[in-house]
Amino acid sequence: KKLIPLIPKDCKELGITGGEPTVLGDYFFELLEIIKHELPFTEVHILTNGRSFALNAMAKKLSDINNPRIMLGIPLYSESYQIHDYVVQTKDAYYQTIMGIYNLKRYNIRIEIRVVLHKITIPRLTKLAEFIYKNLPFVDQVVLMGLEVTGFTKPNIKELWIDQNDYKLALSETVQYLNDRNIKSLIYNIPLCILPVEAWQYTAKSISDWKNLYLDECKKCIVSKECGGLFATSGSKQSEHIKAFNIDPRIEVIKQ
Repeated sequence: KKLIPLIPKDCKELGITGGEPTVLGDYFFELLEIIKHELPFTEVHILTNGRSFALNAMAKKLSDINNPRIMLGIPLYSESYQIHDYVVQTKDAYYQTIMGIYNLKRYNIRIEIRVVLHKITIPRLTKLAEFIYKNLPFVDQVVLMGLEVTGFTKPNIKELWIDQNDYKLALSETVQYLNDRNIKSLIYNIPLCILPVEAWQYTAKSISDWKNLYLDECKKCIVSKECGGLFATSGSKQSEHIKAFNIDPRIEVIKQ
């Protein structure tokens, strides 16, 4: 409460994360009221599992703040409740998350679906895209995110790790499928050299500067300034297919 008024008024975006920020209860909404008053032109991006909003009263309370600059980033790992619940290790999390998303959109609150890409989520990625199109077409954007090897990922690395190169075609098809159906979809945390050139238009430089890494190979690449790089926090666990471009591959595509 003391810090928020000190943030510059021209702050473009403010991120709120945790843990799960909604467990703060009324204090969570109080902070959002302060942000709206002190930073009326700032985009507010909140990372939440969305489950608290399965209670309609919680969704209405957020709506009552009446800040159109708020967007909630909610993870959905599969169209299968068994897989989603397994990933988050909580029974009935899937149903609570879906209900939360519907309640939030009932009040026209902006929603971003987040999908972390790993060995458990990749096999049904295209099915998840179809599910979103058929059942959640109203979401404001979908973000497909490369895995950061940190936190609980480390002790579960054997179950989660898959080289980004192994799923690049499925990822490219998924992001194209959603965008073709007017569901804005972006790729985070995947270096350009891994992806088909056709998918580059959907990438974003998404890794925070304090944990952004470029390998020696990257420094030789002519498109490195456009590339989001790698997670320094992932240590040596990087794709084996990082390569520098001597010629912009987009030029070759145009020639073809």
